[in-house]
Amino acid sequence: MNSSTVVKDVLRVSGFSELNPVQKAALEGGLLEGKNMVLAAATASGKTLVAEMAMLNSVRKGKKALYIVPLKALASEKYSEFREKYSSEGIKVAMSIVDKDSSESWVAGFDIIIVTSEKLDSIIRHGADWLAAVGLVVADEVHLIDSPDRGPTLEVILTRLRQLIDPQILALSATISNHNEIAEWLEAVPVKSDYRPVKLYSGVFHGNEVSWHPEKKKLVLPADLPPVFEIIRDTMKKEKQALVFVYTRKNAELLSEKLGDVIKPTLNAEERSELAKLSYDIVHVMEHPTRQCERLGLCVQKGAVFHHAGLVAKQRKLIEDAFRKGLIKVISATPTLAAGVNLPAYRVVIRDFKRFAGFRGGMDYIPVLEIQQMCGRAGRPQYDKEGEAILIARDESEAKKFWNEYVKGDSEKIVSKLGVEPVLRTHVLSLIAAAESTTKSNIMGFFSRTFYAYQYKDMTAIEREIDSVLDKLVQFGFIERPSQSGSSESFGEFMSASSLLSKDEDDIRPTRIGKRVAELYIDPLSANNIITGLEDIKNQKKLSGMSIMHVLSSCIEMPGLNIRKKDMVNEEGDSLLDFIAQFNQHLVGKIPNEWEIEYDNFLRKTKLVWMMSQWTEESSEDNLMEDFGITPGDLRGRLEISDWLFYSMQELGLLLNMRDVLETVRKTRLRVKYGIKEELLPLVRLRSIGRVRARKLFTNGYVSVEKLRGAPLTSLTNILGPNIAKGLRDQLSGPVNDTPKEYQGSLDDYESEE
Repeated sequence: MNSSTVVKDVLRVSGFSELNPVQKAALEGGLLEGKNMVLAAATASGKTLVAEMAMLNSVRKGKKALYIVPLKALASEKYSEFREKYSSEGIKVAMSIVDKDSSESWVAGFDIIIVTSEKLDSIIRHGADWLAAVGLVVADEVHLIDSPDRGPTLEVILTRLRQLIDPQILALSATISNHNEIAEWLEAVPVKSDYRPVKLYSGVFHGNEVSWHPEKKKLVLPADLPPVFEIIRDTMKKEKQALVFVYTRKNAELLSEKLGDVIKPTLNAEERSELAKLSYDIVHVMEHPTRQCERLGLCVQKGAVFHHAGLVAKQRKLIEDAFRKGLIKVISATPTLAAGVNLPAYRVVIRDFKRFAGFRGGMDYIPVLEIQQMCGRAGRPQYDKEGEAILIARDESEAKKFWNEYVKGDSEKIVSKLGVEPVLRTHVLSLIAAAESTTKSNIMGFFSRTFYAYQYKDMTAIEREIDSVLDKLVQFGFIERPSQSGSSESFGEFMSASSLLSKDEDDIRPTRIGKRVAELYIDPLSANNIITGLEDIKNQKKLSGMSIMHVLSSCIEMPGLNIRKKDMVNEEGDSLLDFIAQFNQHLVGKIPNEWEIEYDNFLRKTKLVWMMSQWTEESSEDNLMEDFGITPGDLRGRLEISDWLFYSMQELGLLLNMRDVLETVRKTRLRVKYGIKEELLPLVRLRSIGRVRARKLFTNGYVSVEKLRGAPLTSLTNILGPNIAKGLRDQLSGPVNDTPKEYQGSLDDYESEE
């Protein structure tokens, strides 16, 4: 096949007439000859087009292409983009980001498959046959190997793919200081370019003026208003848009409200009319808008909005689409937006540079790479010839620091985060489960091919961690060494951990439950907590929805809720301590003492149980935000996590023959998913019926599917509206699907109604 044809076709469907310097450098480096490549270039420099050329090249050679992204939002964006561009070329594009307990055999008929790192890890664990047909793997944002959260999974799947199918690898990255090191690890050609189609000027604001790099005329502003307001006022005069990055969600909301007063006078009548309609749509994404929704709606009317994970997905999408169209003028956001969807603006303003430093305590400056990622959002290729990133310094000392480190300095070296026990637990079990039978030396052999091993050379430290992990997996009953007389079929008949680890060449095998834990894609520690929790419930006769929720809260994947002063002290006798005293008989396990290190985490997790219990009593989202400090977006996130953990609990309970607790688990799962009392469970089996519509039907006497079958259409229309009523009547005319809706999709039914 002629590689020039691939290039011409990609340019044609993309609307370009020629390649830019980044794309030329990639081709000269052997991209279409199948060479591995690490491409380090600025945001908006055309890296995605390089990936498209490589993917089209792979597909036309009869191979599939995998495109790995770090976030679901990015996956959706790439899916829409690639499908729109390449469907006419006869290329089938698929996206797989949801179900973690599947080999996704349905994608075998597709050419380009977009996945998150975690989803691909799950697919590998399920031994998907179609992976053998993959010829190219694109790792977008490969510098996120440095992330403690997502980095280890990306590092492991790249190592495993090279071991399993040895595809061509194209790693895309921001400009990082050690891209050569990543290239050497991947046996790849390093390609670095400083080219950017829209020239970026980065500057530091101090003393009412901005100095730029590269140098240009200083921006001098009045001192009537605080710096951010003067910068935005100047941006409006230029009829441009801006992104403003601040530290917290609260700051983003407050700033958005105040910036609206600067922006609103600049809006014309048509813009005000369109913003009013957008405001209505954003507020009424949920049937019962919260105060956060109303607050956001008022901001939208002024052309300024806030954007953070506390908003629901549909609100964020409406905001992003309106910003791309130029309707919304300014977004105030937390730094997470910089790593999210492609949302450029003429100006990027960074006001806050510190954040909580986690395990170190206190506040610390944001890393250079993250600031540069934010700055990289400045400049829109289709609209601007240049973009401006402005860093606001509070004093001269900070101005010098920002200039030397953020503006002119190099980003930090990317470092592997693989070598810690919590990360290794799940990946070691996954390796053992996939191999069916392996040895410690084989496990060490795998990790010797990781980026961690390439960077640190000495494997002594990670070997100690792996020894500790293997020891725990034996204790949990997830791995075993079969005795000389044959394999053990019982979960309890294991060799001791010390015996298992005594020889590097001793066989290590997954138990039946260990293999299932690996497939379920949950931390082995979480799986052990679920198993011991269910056993405690059974032995102590504490079976209730509350006890099931408390077991779920013990999982590593489920974040607790922050404790506020008002949670602990409440004159009305409605504090967290009152909840613990009232529901003590439902709580599983020992309650730690106040002076024990586990106490704070116990409180955070128990507050989560308290919130979930109120949710299942049909408390409104506004009340939950007031009583527990949880926003609608955070609530959705926890509901998605809990649904997966409940599913895992059901699967483990089945495997351990705990059938006497499974019905309560199933009911609790549905009640938490939809936020309903038990009496509504029969109704939410129906499509398009969630908590609000189910309660309306129940209140009007339609308490079961049988009652609904005889309901006049006029009655249903009065309760639900004509479209939903007709759809419900059509459902009821045939057999109702007996499969519980938790197996029929995600939270879409709930979100579409709320």
